Amino acid sequence: MEWLKTLFTNESVAQSVVILAAVISVGILLSKIKIANISFGITWILFAGIAFSHFGLKINSQMLHFVKEFGLILFVYSIGLQVGPGFFSSFKKGGIKLNLLATSIVLLGVITTVILHFITALPISTMVGILSGAITNTPGLGAAQQTYLDVNGVGDPSIAMGYAVAYPLGVLGIITSIVLVRSIFKINLKKELEKIEEQNRENPNETIKLSIYINNPSIYGKKIENIKKLLDRSFVISRVKKSNGEITIAGAGTVLDKGFVVLVILQKKDRDSVVAFLGNEIVVSDNEWNIDDLKVMPKRVMVTKDQVNGKSLSDLKLGRAFGITVTRINRAGVDLVAKPDLKLQIGDRLTVIGTEDSIEAAARLLGNSMHRLREPNLAAIFLGIVIGIILGSIPFFIPGIPQPVKLGLAGGPLIIAILMSRFGPKFKLVTYTTMSANLMLREVGISLFLACVGLDAGGSFVDTIINRGGAVWILYGAIITLFPLLIVGIISRWYFKLNYFTLMGLMAGSTTDPPALAYSNSAAGNDLPAVSYATVYPLTMFLRVLTAQLLILFF
Repeated sequence: MEWLKTLFTNESVAQSVVILAAVISVGILLSKIKIANISFGITWILFAGIAFSHFGLKINSQMLHFVKEFGLILFVYSIGLQVGPGFFSSFKKGGIKLNLLATSIVLLGVITTVILHFITALPISTMVGILSGAITNTPGLGAAQQTYLDVNGVGDPSIAMGYAVAYPLGVLGIITSIVLVRSIFKINLKKELEKIEEQNRENPNETIKLSIYINNPSIYGKKIENIKKLLDRSFVISRVKKSNGEITIAGAGTVLDKGFVVLVILQKKDRDSVVAFLGNEIVVSDNEWNIDDLKVMPKRVMVTKDQVNGKSLSDLKLGRAFGITVTRINRAGVDLVAKPDLKLQIGDRLTVIGTEDSIEAAARLLGNSMHRLREPNLAAIFLGIVIGIILGSIPFFIPGIPQPVKLGLAGGPLIIAILMSRFGPKFKLVTYTTMSANLMLREVGISLFLACVGLDAGGSFVDTIINRGGAVWILYGAIITLFPLLIVGIISRWYFKLNYFTLMGLMAGSTTDPPALAYSNSAAGNDLPAVSYATVYPLTMFLRVLTAQLLILFF
């Protein structure tokens, strides 16, 4: 059995791989454990690494450093790809307030950390580790470690130890904050849901369809494409019922006349304007709009061809070419009205109406290949990583800081991933990855990173807790967790009248904490927490990474 002992104790490539794999395996197995129906999830890998290191199972320091940084890059880059498409749209009306509130939580956490730093005289590096653990933000931990290394030339294990000590109570503290806000305002979930449903009936952005009797002499004899130019509203005419009762698929060249009835897809906020412009709204059942003779059907077609990526609907002229109508586009789970200038991206799902043959012809142009979507676009991923590392390595000066600042291996790839996933299609760059592929990339990256962080910090972890005052760090972490969340949570409910389900997602998203989101979804019984979580997550993640670096640099 000497060979087995040698495998685990003598530094080699095999030994590094075996220990890393063992740490990750143990951590994932432990992640199945739930306490009060709450799991620490993949963070168990960190604690497994600490345990392995405490009992003398370590790997080569250079190998450890490389794997840790490479894992961090994969993790933050995959996050950027995921949140990029929604990053800029999250600033639009409706999301601005939520993002401002989430930013307030981030800044209050930073201010609390700085105050504790001066009161306790703990090094700022340790406090940033506690901050990252208190709000369960691993990319912030990675950014802080990388920045400290860049500035000082050596790492500081207390960053990881602060994170590990504060993390468990951080998970519980976030959920406790959500529960306390509900208790403070005595919120009844059933009544809250009824109030939201009442408000949703008036949602101006809801996509609806309605039937309109054409009764506007100024549009008689005009083509649909010309009529749409006369009204500054987004709507799609799907079908046309002529005076003689014949129903046809509407195309850009379809001519409307007196007595025609049209089926229109539009947003609720544009309803009055479109109806007043075209004629009068009437009631026509869905069955009456069926065109059995032509075998017309609605169908979803996916954009999977590189040649279509970045082109607008007006460029493709699908209606003229194939006689179909695109009524809406689903992108990342959100339905969009099919505007002529809307640029398509790989992965978009178009709802089209037409005959079976016409839809099939359009599908061949668009791709509509699930196999193509399953193929990973590795060129874009690694090109983005290269550009991200280059960006992260560029030094720039900030007044008051003696040393140049870098975005680092966390900040650079994160920013480039966000930009590439949002603007890549405009440059014919395919950045689409399936949710499963993105999740795999992200989980592999974070697993490698956490395993290395644990192995690096484990040697002195127990000593820090018992003999160096590390136990009190738990209290500091609790303060950093609870204070910002409760302050902003109370203000959001009391002053901004935010509904509780949205507030739950806001509090979970501002800490980028999946266990808190899982609890919120379970308690709410609807998807409102997930929607607000997704709205604030991109900006919050960016700010968490940025502020972790700035704290190291400024203090």
